[in-house]
Order: sequence, then structure tokens, then C-alpha cells
Amino acid sequence: MANRCISQLWSTSVRALNNPLLALRAFALCSVALATSQLASADELKPFEASYAWFWNGMNVAVSTLKLEQQQDTWVYASKSEPRGIGRMFSERPRQESTLRVTEAGVRPLHYKADDGTSSTKRDADVQFDWDHNRVTGVYEGVKVDMPLQPGIQDDLSVQIALMVELLAGRTPDQFLMIDKNSVREYRYTREGEESLSTPLGKLDTVIYRSQKKGSPRVTRFWCAPSRGYIPLRVEQKKGDEVQWTMQVQSAKRD
Repeated sequence: MANRCISQLWSTSVRALNNPLLALRAFALCSVALATSQLASADELKPFEASYAWFWNGMNVAVSTLKLEQQQDTWVYASKSEPRGIGRMFSERPRQESTLRVTEAGVRPLHYKADDGTSSTKRDADVQFDWDHNRVTGVYEGVKVDMPLQPGIQDDLSVQIALMVELLAGRTPDQFLMIDKNSVREYRYTREGEESLSTPLGKLDTVIYRSQKKGSPRVTRFWCAPSRGYIPLRVEQKKGDEVQWTMQVQSAKRD
């Protein structure tokens, strides 16, 4: 059970960040001041790099790094995860990368790759999004993908950037569609409030967003800091009253 949980930590959280992850913005001075600053200062997407500690059953089992880079008219968003403590007992070293473009219609993923760091390919993915012909093709966790592109569809990483782009523009999305092998899953988003968090970056005001896949008992919450471009500072997934895992920021740098 522990092996399965740790190996799924990253992909699960990303989908939650979903977004999120993940996905990812908020603290609080006061509701009025936060609302005023969001309306008054529209920001733009910028490159950043951030690291996070992952906790499972109260134990730090991994450290993950997220990095967003701009390459001319496209962006590359990558993640990598390294085990810590009991996590070193397992062989997974997850890596993911999404190449995407930010358009007037929103974020459009172009190419998504995932590798769990083992010799097995059952959790790997290599998917192409062809927006000219409206098809998505490739392989996702051993399943051949070939289906029409739905407007607004995202992959496990691009959904985080899609959320950030919407929030930076002063909009709050209520749902995202994400590719899931040869099908699509829907996640609902709800703004739940504000909170001031003490982090290694200092005390920051955050906005809390709730994400839940349609029909799932699991709920993921994101604490996103407007002052840091909505980079996630804390992410937590719960099933009922039980906290399944938590992600906490350790460092963050934004251009």
C-alpha cells in the first residue's frame, strides 16, 4: 500500500492542483484588501522554479521541483521528484514535462511526457495535442490514445498553468477537463476563502481553492499566493476527514 501511495503521490497531486497544483495562490491580509489587490493589479505569467516537501502519514517521503521556462512562443513546464526518508525504499523517481502555448482561448498543451523513473513503462506517457487537426494521440500509461480534442482540455501539468493564467487575469475557473488515458475527466473548482500562511518564504497571504473530480470522494485544496503569481504554497488532499498527503513549499523564485 505504501509503495502504491508514494508512486502515485506526484501525479495525483498534480491532477488535484489542478488546479494546481496545481495547481495555488493565497494567503490573507484581509478579504477586502486581497479582493482589491486582485482587481487592481493584473499580472502575467512568468518563469519560476519552486521546490516542495511531500508528507505522507506525517512523514517527509519526497522533495519535488517545479520549473516553468519560456521558449519563444511556447512554455515548458517540468517536474521531478526525489525520495526522502522512507521514500528511499522505493524505486520511483517521477519526472513530467508539458510543452504548451498560452493563447487568447487559454492554455493549450502541445506535448506531454511522463516517466516514473523505473524500467517499467506502465506509468509512462507520451501524448501529442494537434490543435490544427483537433486530435490527441500517443500512449498514456500503456493505453493507446487517439481521440478528438475537446476545447480547454489539459494534461496533468498544463492544468496548473491554465489555473494560474486564469487567476492572473482576474478570473476564477469553475472547472477543467483533463486527459485520462483515452478519455477525459472533469474537475470542479471552488474558491473557499483566504488564509495567512507561515512559510520558508515568510508569512504570505493566500487564497484557498478546492478541487474535486466528478464522482470522487477525494478533495484537494490549494493555498495560492497572489503576490507570488499564484505559485502554490501548500496543497492538501483529503478523503473524508483523513488527510492523505500534503505538499509544502520550501523555496520559490519567480522572474
